[in-house]
Amino acid sequence: MPELPEVETVRRGLSKQLINFQIKKLEVCRERAIASIGGSKLFSSQMRGVRVGQWRRRGKYLIATLQKDFKSNKFHSEHSKNCFSGWWVVHLRMTGHFQWHEKAIAPCAHTRVRFWNSKGTELRFVDTRSFGQMWWVPSNKEPEEVIKGLGKLGPEPFSEDFHSDYLKKCLKGKTRSIKSSLLDQSVVAGAGNIYADETLFKAGILPYKKSGELTDIEIKKVCENLEIVLLESIKEGGTTFSDFRDLKGLNGNYGEQAWVYRRMNKPCRKCGTKIKRQVLVGRGTHWCPKCQS
Repeated sequence: MPELPEVETVRRGLSKQLINFQIKKLEVCRERAIASIGGSKLFSSQMRGVRVGQWRRRGKYLIATLQKDFKSNKFHSEHSKNCFSGWWVVHLRMTGHFQWHEKAIAPCAHTRVRFWNSKGTELRFVDTRSFGQMWWVPSNKEPEEVIKGLGKLGPEPFSEDFHSDYLKKCLKGKTRSIKSSLLDQSVVAGAGNIYADETLFKAGILPYKKSGELTDIEIKKVCENLEIVLLESIKEGGTTFSDFRDLKGLNGNYGEQAWVYRRMNKPCRKCGTKIKRQVLVGRGTHWCPKCQS
């Protein structure tokens, strides 16, 4: 599943390509791709004719503002009276990704939703596993009010709200593994299996260590290294081990320099010890038995 760096890479691509993108027509190829109330019928009627505004990321969700003022080529402030018409929210889930086509190209079998502007340029949502979802949220609601997953998210790793004191409070008395805590989106938004493994390696902490047993120094290392790892991956355009592509179809490069993730039985890049793997909280977990203790 795309994690924070991959979703941030997609957000940047959408922000660049969809400047003043007005949806002239759209086609929902698979009903289950639309998760908002009213299904594809209401989604299509509300999205047709709107101009896509600014994109932001919250955890693994992508959120765009929508506008129905067609007289201006500039997008007004998010809540400008008579202009703001709602929100477009997307979750890529496991295999969802966007494609940008300036020329007409026949859709593949996994195409779920298609959007065109007046020039015929197409933004296409493709999803092999078909778990990705989209929502149209009306202007009188906040996305967090409508989408339960959004409302339950913890702080962003780069925000002022995510720090060692906060994490210490979250972990206090917890017997579950620190790997499990990092995967919990209500603790920290956006981190997932890849970057939990990478963070714990850099912090020198075993993934199965009980959350409540981490020392203050270890908690500080987790906070610091989570941010470092995520920023490194964003710089490389995310990680591609299977389906992830950016808007132009390019792979992320972070996987080539991963410290432990998917490197079972390969030598540790620091000490040469073979990387171990076991299933923890239902996820394949990788670590170095010498560098992490």
